Amino acid sequence: MKLGARIFKTGLAVVLALMLGDLLNLPSPVFAAIAAVFAIQPSIYRSYLTILEQVQGNVVGAIVAIVFGLLFGNHFIIVGLAAIIVIMINLRLKIDTISLSIVTLIVVMESPPDEFIMYSLLRFGTILLGILSAFLINLIFIPPKYETKLYQSISDLSNDVLKWMRLAVHQAADLKLLKKEIESLNERFVKLEDIYLFYKEEKTFLKKESQTKMRKLVIYRQMITTGKSALELLKKQHHYEYEIINTDENTAQNLKEIIQHLNNNHEHLLLRYIGKAIQIHDEEMQEYEEIRERLLDVFKNYQRNSVDDEIIPHVLQFVAGILEYNEQLERLEVLLNNVEQFHKDEKHADFAEELS
Repeated sequence: MKLGARIFKTGLAVVLALMLGDLLNLPSPVFAAIAAVFAIQPSIYRSYLTILEQVQGNVVGAIVAIVFGLLFGNHFIIVGLAAIIVIMINLRLKIDTISLSIVTLIVVMESPPDEFIMYSLLRFGTILLGILSAFLINLIFIPPKYETKLYQSISDLSNDVLKWMRLAVHQAADLKLLKKEIESLNERFVKLEDIYLFYKEEKTFLKKESQTKMRKLVIYRQMITTGKSALELLKKQHHYEYEIINTDENTAQNLKEIIQHLNNNHEHLLLRYIGKAIQIHDEEMQEYEEIRERLLDVFKNYQRNSVDDEIIPHVLQFVAGILEYNEQLERLEVLLNNVEQFHKDEKHADFAEELS
């Protein structure tokens, strides 16, 4: 089991909330700890955005709790009705902190009836203290290096896709296992988008750093798009396996060689970004054009000589997938070349040593 930074930050936020609550002699510091758990976020920017919503949501929960508590008491049915009102208000105001608002409502409404107002305000303040504790931990705690994590995730995920593509090309993949793996790869791409968003949200303060980051974001976006096009091709390999097997030997061999070549190029581009591979741009661009022409010729010859017209549309779909993969790799090649040619002073892969 791997313990991430967010787990440690949650623990620290709970400790800080309980410690501050104890120092301030609050009657129920445990409520601050509960709020801190809800409030912890993976990045400073997310924490800043969330704390505004959480304060608004807690104010809504506290106000509804005090009004219902004073007018109707704190019978469990009244608490349930108040919770419905809080949810409706949060949805109406588009405040995405319903859970913490409900916690605030329950905590405040369970205050002793003889000193209801004082205890309500104390408990509301205790919850705000927990939110503040989480925010402070997010500020103090060293934020994760999302760029390193992003590149590593792109590299690992792309290499896993390429591994299965090679197995599929050689008809060595277990079809049931491949189907499950494709689903897993899809889920990993969804998580990869979250990491990309976290990196995108990281703030830069100097104009030069901001421009550099914008170029990096474009490259990482294209890396992800290229990886997705590889996965789409893998899906077509799996879906049209029967049709591909039943093409003539020349067509099958040509398609196999082209896919293997593109897979190698994909690996080289990822390594080139961190300075571990060298490619000549003009030669690479010429290869992509030659592959495009070769693919079209292969399909034309297959269509001309095919004896089964029903298989032709399926083979066309597969060839279209290879063409799309080729195009995405070509775009990535252009982006990397532009950076190497016009921004040599920028260290786009200054985390390469960490990946070694």
